[in-house]
Amino acid sequence: MLDRVAIIDLGTNTFHLLIAEQTEEQYKFIYRERLAVRLGQRGINQGIIQPDAIDRAIRALSSFKTTIDQHDVIKVFAFGTSALRNAKNVEEVVSIFKDKAGIEVTIISGDREAELIFMGVRSGLALGKDYSLVMDIGGGSVEFIIGNDDKIVWKQSFEIGAQRLLEMFHRTDPIEASEIDELTQYFIQQLTPLLAALGKWQPDTLIGSSGTFDTLSDIYCIEHGINKKEESIETPLTINGFYEILEELLVKNREERLMMPGMIEMRVDMIVVASCLINYLLQQYTFKKIRVSTYALKEGILYSLKNKSQ
Repeated sequence: MLDRVAIIDLGTNTFHLLIAEQTEEQYKFIYRERLAVRLGQRGINQGIIQPDAIDRAIRALSSFKTTIDQHDVIKVFAFGTSALRNAKNVEEVVSIFKDKAGIEVTIISGDREAELIFMGVRSGLALGKDYSLVMDIGGGSVEFIIGNDDKIVWKQSFEIGAQRLLEMFHRTDPIEASEIDELTQYFIQQLTPLLAALGKWQPDTLIGSSGTFDTLSDIYCIEHGINKKEESIETPLTINGFYEILEELLVKNREERLMMPGMIEMRVDMIVVASCLINYLLQQYTFKKIRVSTYALKEGILYSLKNKSQ
């Protein structure tokens, strides 16, 4: 039996499970699953994990544990990100997860999360010598990393994730112009270090990793008749294609967004504020193109495990 490992990413909105098998040279993916848990719902901006969110998380982790046991996994790596690392009740919550679901969770810093996301993206995409900006929009935090095939030159995690933005700014549906203005002012306040780094390092490509970018790519592919393969590491999206989708997102309510081909329910609430963030970035800095990576944190953890074992 080859060694099998399971990686669980306990995101603020979504929990992900990846099971991989170690071969001589690399890991082979054998199982993937994601569940909408909404761990940060109604508590993300207060620094608390609410009881109903804990219950949803236990159900998701227990389901993952059953799957893990069925796949003869020898080692489980479970990582908590923004919602957990900023929660006042994190120790209690992590203890409950271990007792009720049999999963031991390690909390990682925003800086480490950014590094692992970049490792994941770079393990799947050829970045070349020119610098790219990797952007990962989570529910609790957003990671920005500038680097190329050889190195990371700058990275920072900002606690401005889509669940936080949704609860702070998206009060009407469709979103109102005044709320977009408030969002923009907030981005101006929060993202000064990012704009300085863009000016210094001059990346020419924006790479969106998983989450919101996956859904934007799905919508784009359906609108343009592109056959997107499920197992693709990189999926299509253009800057103009993004703007076309944004126009629709800003005028539709939840029900209408859900009807958009390619939209999924776990993204329908947060995609508006997340897209406003992408739009702000594109207004502040000129990228030549957008790329979308389906690899992110989980694959980065796997990459770091593989390198440790060599």
